[in-house]
Amino acid sequence: MAWFAMIGSGLILLAVVAAVVFILRRRRDAGDDTDTPTGQPPTARQQNDEARQHVLEMVKGMHAAAEGLHGRARVKALRHYMDGMSDGLELASEIRAPASGAPKGEWVIAPGAKPERRILYIHGGAWVAGSPKSHRTITDRLSRLSHACVFAIDYRLMPEGRFLDGIIDCQRAYRWLLDNGPEGKAPADFVVVAGDSAGGSHALGLTAWIRDQGLRPPNAVIALSPSTELMLTALGRRANLKTDAMLGPTVKKMSRIPPPLLWWGTVLGMRVLPTSPMASPLRGKLQGLPPTLIHVSESELLLENAQRYAEKARAAGSPVELKTWPDMVHVWHLFTPLLPEAEEAFEHIGAFLSRVEAGSA
Repeated sequence: MAWFAMIGSGLILLAVVAAVVFILRRRRDAGDDTDTPTGQPPTARQQNDEARQHVLEMVKGMHAAAEGLHGRARVKALRHYMDGMSDGLELASEIRAPASGAPKGEWVIAPGAKPERRILYIHGGAWVAGSPKSHRTITDRLSRLSHACVFAIDYRLMPEGRFLDGIIDCQRAYRWLLDNGPEGKAPADFVVVAGDSAGGSHALGLTAWIRDQGLRPPNAVIALSPSTELMLTALGRRANLKTDAMLGPTVKKMSRIPPPLLWWGTVLGMRVLPTSPMASPLRGKLQGLPPTLIHVSESELLLENAQRYAEKARAAGSPVELKTWPDMVHVWHLFTPLLPEAEEAFEHIGAFLSRVEAGSA
């Protein structure tokens, strides 16, 4: 089925991300014994160029990384590998399980984080992989910069669950987060909804649902390289197809699938129409949204749709800010603190939240 082919290719890419993070962290921990030609320590620019090159080398090896794995076996292996990304990490935050009866997930609590300040984080992973554990690099950093307790939701994934199941889990988690913190039942006075990639799609869709339900809106929304619309038409002519080292090869393969087969395979696999605002937030009504920050790379395939989302939301009167970075891989935030651009991105997030609280965003 086309959907399984699409997901299978996407899983290769996600495995590469996990592999890159793992290898680069090992290099960072072990140190680099190679001197520069002059015998001097490498400059910051040389170190950054080296880190970028290793990322690209691992992306090019994605087919070899998935060799011999198919279907559910690939899904299982990827999930296990991605969860291993956090093994051995030196996190500033405490990782705490929620109380009995709470949504599945984990609290990420940095020193100085206040229990009444809360972030709901929705991880990426093509809706089939990833977990709170695999994204601790991001949630730890968010807790530190915002002085907030981050609840990383462990929402249901496909193919065991429906696409809609994951959405329902996020909706329930938001309702719960408004009245429950890491210390137990207590109202929140500052709430943020955040997510990356597929989780960024869920975050944007959740924000519109919150508005429609008349619930207390989040103070801010953060979407990192979000999917704003399922890309099912004219795939071979997509902008940045050649420059997106992470997603480009997969989309190129998908473009060879006859559009009707790809469309109906997606409908049957995800059990939702690609045109539904639940799967494509860009298709929904975007008025009345809270301050929203979107980060996206100028070289990734998701750039154009992120720009369209921001333009449509602004036209509807919603305060949406779009910040781009040149020549970055999809969700480069995962590579903090190795990539300076990842640290710059988090500093920008911190400044955005400060503006929100000051009422100037």
